[in-house]
Formats: sequence, structure tokens, C-alpha cells
Amino acid sequence: MPPRCCPYCLQSFEPSKCHPEQIVCSRAECQLQRRTHYRRRKLADDPAYAEKCRESARQWRKQRSGYWQEYRQAHPLSTVRNRDQQRARDRKRHLINLANNTLASNLRSCPATVWLLGNELRDLANNTSAPAQLWVLEAHPRRPPATVNLANNTALAC
Repeated sequence: MPPRCCPYCLQSFEPSKCHPEQIVCSRAECQLQRRTHYRRRKLADDPAYAEKCRESARQWRKQRSGYWQEYRQAHPLSTVRNRDQQRARDRKRHLINLANNTLASNLRSCPATVWLLGNELRDLANNTSAPAQLWVLEAHPRRPPATVNLANNTALAC
């Protein structure tokens, strides 16, 4: 049999005489990658298999309800690392949400300074589209303010 090239390590190998259809070499790392890719494809293509895996995980968690509390107590560095990674994921998700808040993407530069006054301006932190100098001052009005929703204001134009 002619030698073949392993798709993972790109090394040539001789297929097994017992398995002439062998596509991946026998190295442990390559076999692990082969099994991982097979499982991912199987999970994506076979809903019954995916449900069986989810049910198996549910059953494991049910039988070992205190496992993660014990693990976190025994591995405090892992807990700190996980919290740091979650904060990074949260920051990334927040930045993606802010990046999508761009209704006015082609604003010209404006020399004016905008002054906004009032209690209703707490939610303007989500306004990321206006490239203007913005001063937000909260004053205590003498009469009840009119109900104005400025939270959805995504573009200030001059």
C-alpha cells in the first residue's frame, strides 16, 4: 500500500493492513483530534445523539450535585482564572453591543459643544454614535420633568 499523508500532522504513514481505509496516522495526538472532530460533527448532525449527551451530563450533575463547590474550594486559582476570563468575555460582548449601536456612522465633525441638563439623562451612557464633546449635568428641577426618553438617542447631528 502506498504511504498516505495524515491530515493533522501532515506526516506520511503506512495504513494498517487490518484497516486499509485508514486516513489518520496512529500518533496519539492525531487520533485525539480525529475523535474530537468526529464527535463535533456527530453532535451537529445527529439531534438524538446530542440529546443523549445532554441527558448524560444532566444525570452526572444530578448524581454529583456538590462537585463544583468542592472543586472551587480545592482549586482557588482556577476560580480566579475563570472569573478573569468571564470578565474578559463580558467586556468583549459589551464592546460588540456598543459597536452595533451605530445608526449615524457618517457624521461630520461639529465644533459645537452640547450641554444636556436633567434627571432623565442617566441612560445616555449607551449613546456611542455621537462624536461630540458631551457634558451631562443633572439638575434638580423645580417642577416634575416631562417624560422624555433620551435613552434611545443614538445620533446627535449639527
